Amino acid sequence: MLLSRLPALVASTFLHLAHWLDRRSAARLPVLLLGILFASGRRTVTSWFRPAGIKDDFRPNYALVCAVGQQFDHLAISMVLAVKPLLSPQRLLLGIDDTPTARYGPEVEGAGIHHNPSPGPAGEKYVYGHNWVVLAALGQHQDCGTLALPLQAQLYIRQTDLDELAPDRRRPFHTKLELAAQQLHWVKPWVDGQFGERWVVVDGGYSKKPFLTPARQAGFIVVGRLRKDAALWSLPWPKKPSQPGPAATYGKERYSLVKRAAHAQGWQQVDCVQYGETVTKTIKTFLATWHPAGGVIRVVLVKEDHGWIPFFCTKPEATAQQVLEAAADRNALEQMNKECACTCKAYPSPWLRINVSTSML
Repeated sequence: MLLSRLPALVASTFLHLAHWLDRRSAARLPVLLLGILFASGRRTVTSWFRPAGIKDDFRPNYALVCAVGQQFDHLAISMVLAVKPLLSPQRLLLGIDDTPTARYGPEVEGAGIHHNPSPGPAGEKYVYGHNWVVLAALGQHQDCGTLALPLQAQLYIRQTDLDELAPDRRRPFHTKLELAAQQLHWVKPWVDGQFGERWVVVDGGYSKKPFLTPARQAGFIVVGRLRKDAALWSLPWPKKPSQPGPAATYGKERYSLVKRAAHAQGWQQVDCVQYGETVTKTIKTFLATWHPAGGVIRVVLVKEDHGWIPFFCTKPEATAQQVLEAAADRNALEQMNKECACTCKAYPSPWLRINVSTSML
């Protein structure tokens, strides 16, 4: 299959990625990327070889996979530049989520027992394999709606599983929140000055101080889901001119989301675009202060058929429509995780990182 038959953006991206490698490997990379693009079934390296027509010369292509991993930073920079034309210059919307992939076998490193977010008919609560923290850019397609364009995936290894790694491939332990914060710091230099605002949407598992504080310091606006028992406080009183010391950051009155959701007054209806359709939502919105976010947040309560859901945004000026639309766009990342599972074998590098952006272009 020739590159000339692919869309111009995809073909140019494949060639741009290849120029970071040695010339002997660069010639093989576009063919391998074609195999990734058209692979079906299990997302393994062997399944990539079949549609690419790689047969007798498969050994050099295994070496190519390792070479790509060693040039990860350069290739990832190319992917950030490649997806930029598909994004809005006014607001960059990123999504972060973790996804487990079932892996078995004696040669699989870094595998462990993780909670299964999508149990099958048997209701399995846990899955054995890898767990990836994925960073993706969320772009709008005129026909397909919101699409997740993955930029980086970091392998999360539980602290109890680190001792099972070979001594020469040990790595420091990092929580999922720390890995997510590292991904924001990694992408920050390549998006600074390129977009009017930088937003990142996460689920409730990342709505915690170890992630929110680095995100605020890096200049990212975070949209996420709140716990229904979140410790919210009122806005602080303005500082009096004669009052010594700095102005207060948090108020003294405790807010209860449960009581606010149960109150019949204050609900209003707003129109927003979710999953490609304009829908009308019944919401309550107000400002509050929250210690994990480091100050004032916008809170949005949404009434659904099965109950109510609380969301937050670290930009107080954000509208309820913006918060709800960003929260709905995160579903594209979950869908991408199901369709494009990251593949990991026993790489010689102790820093197991894989970039799968090309399989979604």
